[in-house]
Amino acid sequence: MSTSELHQQLKDHFGVESADDRVVTLGAVGAVCLLGSAVAFLIGSPFTALPLAGFLLTVAYGLYEYQAATAKALSFLATVGTGAILALITIYLIVEALPAIRFTGVEMFTHASEPMWRTRGEEMYSLVPMMWGTLVTTVLAMLIAGPLGVAGALFISEIAPDAVREVVKPAVETLAGIPSIVYGFIGFTILNDYMMENVDLSTSGSLVIVGMVVGLMSLPTVVSVAEDAIASVPESMKSGSLALGTTDWQTTKSITIPAAFSGVSAAVLLGVGRAVGETMAATVILGHAQRLPDPLYDVFGNTETLTSLIASQYGVASGTHMSALFAAGVVLFVSVTVLSVASQYIERRMQSQLQGES
Repeated sequence: MSTSELHQQLKDHFGVESADDRVVTLGAVGAVCLLGSAVAFLIGSPFTALPLAGFLLTVAYGLYEYQAATAKALSFLATVGTGAILALITIYLIVEALPAIRFTGVEMFTHASEPMWRTRGEEMYSLVPMMWGTLVTTVLAMLIAGPLGVAGALFISEIAPDAVREVVKPAVETLAGIPSIVYGFIGFTILNDYMMENVDLSTSGSLVIVGMVVGLMSLPTVVSVAEDAIASVPESMKSGSLALGTTDWQTTKSITIPAAFSGVSAAVLLGVGRAVGETMAATVILGHAQRLPDPLYDVFGNTETLTSLIASQYGVASGTHMSALFAAGVVLFVSVTVLSVASQYIERRMQSQLQGES
């Protein structure tokens, strides 16, 4: 008689539960405790800690007795929780932005004549200057981070000796750990002063300075992701090219870069996402003028970005003004989400191409 048949007979005749049944029961108890804790928190009950403690005890017992099943359940719970949190954030942003969108209408995203942003008296909320400022600074940042990041990734992966690679790669990644406020302060005190003295800027702060600083901040992201993409190119492809008599540079140019192009593109898109969402550097450098540059292509002009608008005004905003800032957050959220999805699609396409699936 097999073990499963014995468990079934015990369960049928003596009411003895199998291990699988106990795992299911334990999972149900944990789920009920977690749900009870969430409900108690939402209604403001003082007994929120009791069901949470029950959930933690259930998890502790599960890890002790049924480690594999409990770990699988916790992983599933974390995945579901992440999706639920993202959905709640999305819903909250949209709900809070709706009053301003109803008040201003489609002109919030199209109105390009003065006044564009007025919070007192006859209120007017147009995000056009901020959207333009975000676009210009992002393009400028990518003109810096894109070529330099890809070149740095090629050097680290294909050219640098092992001793140099072990020093340069951690050094580049360390740049990501520097707070953005530090980058912004350096840009404001050094680059801004230099530009005012040598380019005769009429106001303190300009889009080109923000683009330069944010481009430097995006470098670690571009270099790291692009280097991983280049390193994932099968060694057999490069060895085959070298066996045909090509040089190292010809192999890199004709084999490695085309094979890793999708991954490199994904790296640049992730860098764009970093540039779009940068807040403190732009807030420190810009002069916070909610108007379009004149002329429009003047990168030395002083305007506003979506992130710096939110950071500089949320402390004094209320009512429709606060709702307009949430609308700016919705635009940012949608932009970064589209970029993230596009980078994931490109990266998957690269993997399928390298594996010969398409």
